[in-house]
Amino acid sequence: MSQIRGAAKRAPSGAVRFDERLSVPWWWWPSPLIVIGLLEISVLLGHPEVPWWIPAALLLPLAAWWLVRLGRTRVTLTETGDGEQVLRVGPATLPTRFVTEARAVAPAEKRVQLGPELDPSAYLVHRAWIGPMVRLTLDDPADPTPYWLFSVRRAEALVKCLRTGASD
Repeated sequence: MSQIRGAAKRAPSGAVRFDERLSVPWWWWPSPLIVIGLLEISVLLGHPEVPWWIPAALLLPLAAWWLVRLGRTRVTLTETGDGEQVLRVGPATLPTRFVTEARAVAPAEKRVQLGPELDPSAYLVHRAWIGPMVRLTLDDPADPTPYWLFSVRRAEALVKCLRTGASD
């Protein structure tokens, strides 16, 4: 396992090294339309006096909000003005000086990492529709979190950025 303390290259202040939004797959978007259409038919059959557009007007914004909310988590690696790299996964922020090991977790290994080997005090951001994950082992005496485990589509690219400081 590789140690990643200290970056090989430095970026200009505030440079983004890695950025990925954990959005839902495109094929999730038609699914609520089908469900809303079936609900609309059910309402119209049971209550023909209800205008056809009311179920759609109520449910379409709700479905869009739900899908956008599911896919709004971001994974970002930036370099601050003092040359330190900072990783943001969802609402959490981690200076990479505390990371002792970074490795990509293959989709086939996810079940083990999320099941019997999961430490309850680990920071976890799991998106089931994203296959790979990244596991970061931490060494911060002030933080009881032993590691971060989070979904990311380009896991190998993020691990490379963490190890070398190079952009993906």
